[in-house]
Amino acid sequence: MSYRLTTDSTCDLPYSFLEEHDVPCIGLGFAIGDKTYIESATQEISREEVYARLRQKETCTTNQVNIAQFIDFAEPFLQAGEDMLHICFSSGLSGTYQSCAQGAAELMEKYPDRQIVVVDSLCASSGEGLLVYYGIKNRDVGMSLEDNAKWLEEHKLNVCHWFTVDDLMFLHRGGRVSKTSAVFGSLLGIKPILHVDDEGHLILVSKARGRLASLEELAKRMKDTMLPENEAVFISHGDCLEEAKKTAEFVKQYTGLDVMLYNTIGSVIGSHSGPGTMALFFLGDKR
Repeated sequence: MSYRLTTDSTCDLPYSFLEEHDVPCIGLGFAIGDKTYIESATQEISREEVYARLRQKETCTTNQVNIAQFIDFAEPFLQAGEDMLHICFSSGLSGTYQSCAQGAAELMEKYPDRQIVVVDSLCASSGEGLLVYYGIKNRDVGMSLEDNAKWLEEHKLNVCHWFTVDDLMFLHRGGRVSKTSAVFGSLLGIKPILHVDDEGHLILVSKARGRLASLEELAKRMKDTMLPENEAVFISHGDCLEEAKKTAEFVKQYTGLDVMLYNTIGSVIGSHSGPGTMALFFLGDKR
């Protein structure tokens, strides 16, 4: 029996990549100014414009997927006789997983012969995207829905997220650092080094003095924790591609590996992390 692999927009994979690999994507919502949008390949406002407005200190708020949205997204696949494996944004950062799981339960009552498995990725941005990448690989070699879901559950805590932000005030607004730390850290050129822990939460790990040092620190962290069988290294960035390429140079220097995929962080996650965010994703022995 065939099944449909799906995900949500916070995976921060290029929509062209998702389309090429036949992975439908449900969009989370965001509002900036007096308009509300849903993240998609055809959203009315570009990511570049969102970042430009964030740099002008405009506020952007976000919305999780709700139950009705997930049902509207998923039901056509069940009607077509397909089961679903849905890889979802971390429950540690959003209520989207709970909405999708509840929507899936309601749909399976309506379609008792169909199956929906919702995987809580405990990942964000292209960390979630990396898990989607491996889900695609597993599907394409003929792995069943059940075995693919089991593999994803067993390996999701090997998906490492190392990232830094350029403006500490975005982390302050999200409750990650105090206002005093954000102000003085910005004045002193302090750049935080963060990761996503086993519960899917953002955790401040250390600090670097200066932007270039923070980018190099990401590659050093990768060298210390990566698994030797890494075949895919992803970078997502907050509208700063040239610095992403510099980070890739550090990755090559410290690990010998090339970055497979670059992508701009989407509007939903970018509204919380801010312009200039740099994030590195790979498989490690631990997070």
